[in-house]
Amino acid sequence: MSLVALETTFSMRFERITVDPAVATGKPCIRDLRFPVSRLLGLLAARETRESILSAYPYLEAADIDEALRYAASLSEDETIELSR
Repeated sequence: MSLVALETTFSMRFERITVDPAVATGKPCIRDLRFPVSRLLGLLAARETRESILSAYPYLEAADIDEALRYAASLSEDETIELSR
């Protein structure tokens, strides 16, 4: 399985995020771990601390969390979502 570096309009590279159509239905994952970026972001959104995440998932690294946050930030730059009032 090859690593797919994702790029945004800001030329940001993501080397710790992989995409493979045969893994997690093609969702971006942390490295080749079958751990979707969305799951990690969901944990952070639920106010889990970095330390608790790294303790619960010892195969994750602090750099994975950093890159997932950068990835989410880059996606928010590319899409406009209409919010209800």
